[in-house]
Amino acid sequence: MSAELFAIADTCFLIDWSAWRRRDLLFRLFRVVFVPELILREVQSERTILWLSEGLAAGSLALFTETPDVLELAARVVERSRLLPMRGVDLPEAVCLAAGRLRGYTVLTENRGALAAAELLEELSGVRVWRSLELITEGFKRGLLSGSPAEVFAEYEIETGHRFPRRELEVVLRELGGEA
Repeated sequence: MSAELFAIADTCFLIDWSAWRRRDLLFRLFRVVFVPELILREVQSERTILWLSEGLAAGSLALFTETPDVLELAARVVERSRLLPMRGVDLPEAVCLAAGRLRGYTVLTENRGALAAAELLEELSGVRVWRSLELITEGFKRGLLSGSPAEVFAEYEIETGHRFPRRELEVVLRELGGEA
């Protein structure tokens, strides 16, 4: 089975995504989204826990147990991120990045340190990292979302409290043919 069917998500992403009414888009883009045990322990929001429980029961979400090879790479990512002029990466996000690198999963995050690490650290070369911006864009490209892209992105921002970087959102809206 192709690893492209799999994603792995960190805490901030899951908390945001659980608040959005169209959150099931995630399971139409990926067959299974893994949730590391470290991440699961961080979640405290009742809404997020309920959504994760439903996803685990349905098989759309699955627990990811950190293996020695993933933990070793994750520890290196944490250390290396502290040596570069960038926001550091904590172990839970580093586990997602390491799993993305070693297993070929798409990493789902909104964490700026994780985004920077994926671009700057050679240990993470080739890791595909998507934020909600890329996921929603992909949903439109695959015909899984309809309507005005500007309205859908605005809906996400209102429901989750997450603000997209304005310049990047404008680029996406032009690409999708929506108003910028």
